[in-house]
Amino acid sequence: MADREGSQSQFSRRAVLGAAGAGIVVGGAVGAFGGYSASSDAAEGEVDRTVPFRGDRQAGIVTAAQDRLHFAAFDVITDSRDDLIDMLKKWTSAAERMTRGQETVEDGALGLGEYTPPADTGEALGLSPAHLTLTIGFGPGLFGPSASDPNRKDRFGIAGRKPAALADLPAFATEKIEPSRSYGDICIQACADDPQVAVHAIRNLARIGVGVVSVRWSQLGFGRTSATTRSQDTPRNMFGFKDGTANIRAEDTATLDKWVWVGDSDNPPAAQWMTGGTYLVARRIRMDIEPWDRANLQEQETIIGRTKGEGAPIGQDGEFDEPDFQITSSGAPLIAKTAHVRLAHPTANNGVEILRRGYNFTDGSDGFGHLDAGLFFIAFNRDSFKQFVPMQHQLSRKDAMTEYLIPNGSALFAIPPGLKDGEWWGQHLFS
Repeated sequence: MADREGSQSQFSRRAVLGAAGAGIVVGGAVGAFGGYSASSDAAEGEVDRTVPFRGDRQAGIVTAAQDRLHFAAFDVITDSRDDLIDMLKKWTSAAERMTRGQETVEDGALGLGEYTPPADTGEALGLSPAHLTLTIGFGPGLFGPSASDPNRKDRFGIAGRKPAALADLPAFATEKIEPSRSYGDICIQACADDPQVAVHAIRNLARIGVGVVSVRWSQLGFGRTSATTRSQDTPRNMFGFKDGTANIRAEDTATLDKWVWVGDSDNPPAAQWMTGGTYLVARRIRMDIEPWDRANLQEQETIIGRTKGEGAPIGQDGEFDEPDFQITSSGAPLIAKTAHVRLAHPTANNGVEILRRGYNFTDGSDGFGHLDAGLFFIAFNRDSFKQFVPMQHQLSRKDAMTEYLIPNGSALFAIPPGLKDGEWWGQHLFS
């Protein structure tokens, strides 16, 4: 669980925002990883928490997963390449400042004069950076036709630079995808330990982008559902089970190189701007909470394939014990053939692994007395069509847990590598 800071009033504000928050594979990699560092401009009596904005990789992938999320997908509403590039430059400057706990521009909230609209909305004034990370990605529609607009043209002259693995995800069994919760030309993932810091970041980038982009959809998340470093405890999802026990960790650099980071050989020369990057899969998965809550404990554990308390594979004692799929009881597998743990395990998926970074969400009720709650699933992988897609096809057809899941949002984004000093988001794509 993330640290708590500040006064009781700050805690109450965060709790309220979290309750209105917006995000299942149980069980589940990356090179040089972003960590936390102290900054010299910490407020008196408060430990400043800053994650470096620049580096070989974008922060927010293998960074120790923060407790809060605000994810937004944008449609580009201009055909002007120059306007889009200008916005990306402004976004980069504002994003870097906000990750340091600063306003989007110096004195942006209060210092521009009483007759000038503020250049920063101000709700993060006085708050620490809260380990804010901002991660940008580009969707298939930015390059031409896509699921959201099959007739779209190559507006920005970059169709020839589209990576080989960037395409809309296929349809999977049992899902009910809503276009208004899916797709997008650009995504921004804002993660922080304070929900107001994350919301402030997305709000200000959307404000800066007026006339160039518009928000297509967004999602608030709370209570991370995976650990991305070995120092983090395994969290629980909305079904009450530990989630992400077998996730790739930041320290697993060889595994990350194999399954997460895009390599030189993955793309033709025109798409080498993606080398060192990764692909982000976003899936909004509503969980059928009420029927699940009526299932008995044994049924729940059989569906998952783990104990609810310790999180151990059935037949084992500890959470991190390796599942033994050969153990039987009265001739039947102790871990059911339809158990989530069995079907999501690398041995059932040709050794494939993905890096998960999801969040719980609850968005009120559906108008029929049922909670609109579940998992905002985020995963990073080197090639979604060789990793996530085959795994998800298997889960959607065989996993007993799918009876309680309703995926209704879906998107895929190309996540470029990190920035060197002086570079701006998308520079190598548009240069």
